[in-house]
Amino acid sequence: MKKLFYPLAIVTTIVYIVLFLNIKSNWVFNLDQWASDLLMDNKFLGFFHYFGEPAFVVVVAIVLLLVLWIRDHNYRGMFFALVTIAAGNVLNQLLKVWVQRPRPDIPDQLKSFSFPSGHSMTGILYLFTLAYIATEYQSSKKVKIITWIGAVVLTVLIGMSRVAESRHFASDVLAGWSMGYTWFIIAVIWYERRKRIFKELSQKKIEE
Repeated sequence: MKKLFYPLAIVTTIVYIVLFLNIKSNWVFNLDQWASDLLMDNKFLGFFHYFGEPAFVVVVAIVLLLVLWIRDHNYRGMFFALVTIAAGNVLNQLLKVWVQRPRPDIPDQLKSFSFPSGHSMTGILYLFTLAYIATEYQSSKKVKIITWIGAVVLTVLIGMSRVAESRHFASDVLAGWSMGYTWFIIAVIWYERRKRIFKELSQKKIEE
């Protein structure tokens, strides 16, 4: 990945920490209220929550694992997907229980905690994982750009859908995106390091 993506993870980590430490502050309340007034009951945005539903993400993850296994037995890629998507979801649940922020007060609201948004965090994780794997050996710069733009746009729409349907506050969504991106980059750093080590070992065997 481009080196610019790595320091961005530092920024997203800071964003998450700031939101966490100021979760009850006036400026976070005002941000949430502004976003709610802007997006509430937007039917177009509401549709995109389906792309962040746990069942949908699980199906996508299973298909991805099967493709990686059948295509070239890419066990390292399979483990990478498990770390980003599965472990990322576990991390999201742990953070929710730790923070214990109630969801927006509406009829028939979900019972789980609100901060950070699970749809937003797992959404960015599975979409960025798909984009990363799909473009890993792609030579066309145009295809890479289009793929990543698609992943980013759908990630944003999934997050906004949670505010539109009053399932989350905007700060929950921002926190989900932030922690999701941070976790994704941590996994990428590990993956690329392992790939580089494997390549060096393979080169040594050839030379011997």
